[in-house]
Amino acid sequence: MTTPYELITILDRIIDGKKDKKDIALLRQWLENSNNQNLVQSAKYIVNTPDSNNIHIGDNIVNEGINEEAIAILRQIQEILKKIGIETATQANSQISLISNISPPATNEKFIVTTNAQTPLLPPATIPAITKFEFEVVTIDTQGIETKRCLKQAESFIENLADGIILEMVSIAGGKFQMGAPQDEFESLEDERPQHIVALNPFFIGKYPITQAQWRVIAKLPKIKRRLELEPSCFKGDNLPVERVSWYDAQEFCERISRETGRKYRLPSEAEWEYTCRAQTSTPFHFGKIITTNLANYCGHKENIHAFYHQQTIEVGNFPANAFGLCDMHGLVWEWCDDYEHEDYQGAPLDGSVWLNDGNEEYRILRGGSWDSSPSCCRSASRFSEMASVTDSRFGFRVVCNLT
Repeated sequence: MTTPYELITILDRIIDGKKDKKDIALLRQWLENSNNQNLVQSAKYIVNTPDSNNIHIGDNIVNEGINEEAIAILRQIQEILKKIGIETATQANSQISLISNISPPATNEKFIVTTNAQTPLLPPATIPAITKFEFEVVTIDTQGIETKRCLKQAESFIENLADGIILEMVSIAGGKFQMGAPQDEFESLEDERPQHIVALNPFFIGKYPITQAQWRVIAKLPKIKRRLELEPSCFKGDNLPVERVSWYDAQEFCERISRETGRKYRLPSEAEWEYTCRAQTSTPFHFGKIITTNLANYCGHKENIHAFYHQQTIEVGNFPANAFGLCDMHGLVWEWCDDYEHEDYQGAPLDGSVWLNDGNEEYRILRGGSWDSSPSCCRSASRFSEMASVTDSRFGFRVVCNLT
């Protein structure tokens, strides 16, 4: 069965000129079976209808390319499909009915799923397919020499954004860890203490920081609270992390992708970020006690004149993953978290939740260091904060998703 959300994707491909025979066949089948009057009325302008039993796509789509009038009509049909999809949100985990059997919801119908900001969501067509992937994990000694390389597996789901752009979300099992740095960790600071045990529930987190290609897809979606620049980054490249985005920009991204997919996307809490960065290690870096330019993008030359310093961001995924299957947790870009700025961990939540009380709301936490950071700033425990409105070529983010 073709769902409203699958049809919206098909229409996107047709509008972008990337349709294939299967797309056209599915659209024809839908038109032949649909008795939804709003859809039929709109479809009359883009299809030839010799008789009621032989509806097919018009020549202006199949043979001559799509014109502006047809694009506008297809966009109208997409909006109708979105409204139809909202009506099915009450059918939890059930198959969405054929479009021919669904009527648009009443205008006063309330949305079922919301983010923390109460942004209306479209329900996802299905629960995402969870698949396994393999990756190598590297361990080094205090001289930076590789001592171990092993193969591991993790689970993830793929969010298909548009135009072949995907977002890979890695499954993180719940568990406990000791957050913060011990007194004897080299170059650690008092804001990283006291160390404390945090217990977290399962969640999904982006395998990489959000890239510029992913950003553009979501930035083109309708505004919720604030306008997003399509090309904010200082260093340009589809697979480079997006940067020069404020905390408010990252929040807008999360709200838009949540509304578009029906899944709850958000920024990680500071505890979630450190838990996933450490990946069950207790050393300053997930690969060992020191960092090298073979394993991360940071300002390496300050420590070693022979080390390579990129002096900018590079493509995500260039270095080995940690034991959870996540890449670029050290260096590349500082990553925004949801939490308020706090001077230390006195009174910090012990359940991994976002820390939003007794702190400075105007300043938000960033973690991980960047391409221009010293090794000490790239440690798993290192903390930094900045005004939520600030943009910088060193600031990016990755997203978290909860399926329940």
